[in-house]
Amino acid sequence: MSTDSNNLANARAQMMYDANRRSTGVAYLLAIFLGGLGAHRFYLGYPGTGAVQLVLWVLGWPTAGLFWIPLGIWILIDLFLIPGMARKKNMEIADKFGE
Repeated sequence: MSTDSNNLANARAQMMYDANRRSTGVAYLLAIFLGGLGAHRFYLGYPGTGAVQLVLWVLGWPTAGLFWIPLGIWILIDLFLIPGMARKKNMEIADKFGE
């Protein structure tokens, strides 16, 4: 009976992980199409830096795009960092449900 209970708990943890895990592909799509808004960072669990990217995007409008230059460089760098950020978030999720 204990084995069935353990299997059920493991299946439940796996289902919860699958429902909450972050996809690298979705993060790339968000970065490419909504990168200036910081959408990929919000999705991957980095709301602070996502908000900074959003502020830079908003400040770019009245300054004729001056703030978009560092934002563009930041997004290009993020394209290389996304797999690691997604892996880290997924490990946090796995640890949370693996208890």
